[in-house]
Amino acid sequence: MRAFGVTHSDRSPLPILDFQILDNLMTRDAAVPLAARHIEQIMDAVPQHMFILEPNATLSFVNLAAREYLGRIDVVTPTERLRAIIHPEDFDTLLGAYRDAIAHGISIEAEARVRSKSGQYRWFLQQIFPLRDEKGRIVRWCGTRIDIDDHKGSKEQAQRENSALRGEIDVMAMFEEIVGTSPRLHAVLARVNKVARTDSTVLITGETGTGKELIARAIHKRSDRSGRPLVSVNCAAIPRDLIASELFGHEKGAFTGAMQRRIGRFELAEGGTLFLDEIGELPAETQIALLRVLQEKEFQRVGSNQTMRTNVRVIAATHRDLPAAIEAGTFRSDLYYRINVFPLEIPPLRERREDIRLLVEYFINRYAHKTGKHIRHIEKKSMSQLESYSWPGNIRELQNIIERSVILCDTENFSVDDSWLSAHSFLCRPLPQEMSSQEKDLIEAALSQCKGRVSGPAGAASKLGMPPSTLDSKIRALKIDKRRFYTN
Repeated sequence: MRAFGVTHSDRSPLPILDFQILDNLMTRDAAVPLAARHIEQIMDAVPQHMFILEPNATLSFVNLAAREYLGRIDVVTPTERLRAIIHPEDFDTLLGAYRDAIAHGISIEAEARVRSKSGQYRWFLQQIFPLRDEKGRIVRWCGTRIDIDDHKGSKEQAQRENSALRGEIDVMAMFEEIVGTSPRLHAVLARVNKVARTDSTVLITGETGTGKELIARAIHKRSDRSGRPLVSVNCAAIPRDLIASELFGHEKGAFTGAMQRRIGRFELAEGGTLFLDEIGELPAETQIALLRVLQEKEFQRVGSNQTMRTNVRVIAATHRDLPAAIEAGTFRSDLYYRINVFPLEIPPLRERREDIRLLVEYFINRYAHKTGKHIRHIEKKSMSQLESYSWPGNIRELQNIIERSVILCDTENFSVDDSWLSAHSFLCRPLPQEMSSQEKDLIEAALSQCKGRVSGPAGAASKLGMPPSTLDSKIRALKIDKRRFYTN
């Protein structure tokens, strides 16, 4: 039974009374004064409120418990009396329940707050059921009120506590694997909380393995769209000639192999969130179609002329430098500005080293639980190596190494194989990352010697043997702040 709701019931909450005696009691038949007084005394002895209504709903009798609680009520009509004692927020519901019972000859139950003679309200369970004669005709209505205020208060308190607990659980679930206390990470999570409740498009940038998808899931979970789907697409994992069909769907016969109509990811995410991972890998023609969706909120399936409206929030992510891709002509600048409404840059693990120990403990507990092992200690040497390593693969690399180490661990002491962590971590980086790092070092050295000057005979471009425009592009791509090399 829900609060303020009404339930119909065929059961009578009180013992069956002698209708003839009740009838005589209500009409004060002089032939049975003793029996009438006895019934009245019985009803007055009941600690719950009891009352009798005539078939037209006028009040005939109120027992002692109700009279003492309500006090004197100087009103005439049944509706006025009900309005005088029932809380204004509950009045319409209870009046509707009474009318429903009388109109259909049924029993009802409903919860409502009732005003005492002191002006205070308490919650009561209201019950009303018909009294019938030997021919089944309704001759009276019997009503009861049972005080449930203490129970109601406990229930509401429990609901408030449960609501607060759910909120805490939601916060924990929101950042389930986003572990850390570093200022860099907290700054990101603070921005996540601010943007989550909006419908703004978000662009998440960061190196591979930093947890961009986890951030996207956190944004969706905290948004007003959390009850709708979060659909993820890895744009780098889908062949270039199929990505448009994957996003927007296709009609039967749209291309070779299209044997039937297919629903795209935008339609699957309707009302929810679409996460486009590695958006920098989108081919040019798909970038145009995506730009239209973001601007016009509409698209067409491949092979169809029918325009479809969409209500989807887009969160994009990439590890690529999109401004450099724009400079190189592989990414549209108008699409970049459309997706870069709210940028979020995820710091690499080497820039939040204070979080490494927490992450190590988190992953050890997770994989030890999965493998049924009990690991109680971490070797100091291994922890020192883990904290000093540069983690080119970021959290994903750390997670893989911890999982591998837990699988091989046969004791309560956790350790990591020395060969998995190079003393010179740059040797473990992929070749493109290593080349970018070396290029950045050379440019910064030239800028330092030229005091931040790029062009001119004494500029860094001349020193490096490249046009100033090319050097400027590389400075932006490598995120070098040339102002820090300026000197007076």
